[in-house]
Amino acid sequence: MRVRRPVDQNAVVRVTARVDYAVRAATMLATAAVAGEGPVKGDRLAAAQGIPAKFLENILGELRQSGLVRSQRGADGGYWLALPPEQISVADVIRAVEGPLASVRGERAEALDYPEGTGALQEVWVALRASLRSVLETVTLADVASGTLPPHVRRLVDDPEAWRPH
Repeated sequence: MRVRRPVDQNAVVRVTARVDYAVRAATMLATAAVAGEGPVKGDRLAAAQGIPAKFLENILGELRQSGLVRSQRGADGGYWLALPPEQISVADVIRAVEGPLASVRGERAEALDYPEGTGALQEVWVALRASLRSVLETVTLADVASGTLPPHVRRLVDDPEAWRPH
């Protein structure tokens, strides 16, 4: 019997505001790239996405340091993707601003050393990470910007159970 608990702020797998903002900003840069718009000003990104400008500047700096975004100062400056949008996965963006996709107490699942009596718990954490990768590493910024998800991800989204909060 499964115990159902109300949805709360302490979800196990949680997308932080930092990750959400980073993916939204990167997707907007992907849209601009496809449209051939050139560099996008940080304040335009912040206003369009409702992201605090200073917070976004820090995020864009992390994306730049990771090699996903380039920038130029000045009147003709702004931000743009360093690679084509179809070469940047959502996982790439998440790792740039948050680090590994899944960890347990700050450690990689394969590095855990559980005592006897925990059964296959380590394998559950490895499977969780693999599940996240199967979506986040295969969905690119081009996919998100165009609204066209890979078939295996589309099947997940189209399943009515995916939309039920449990």
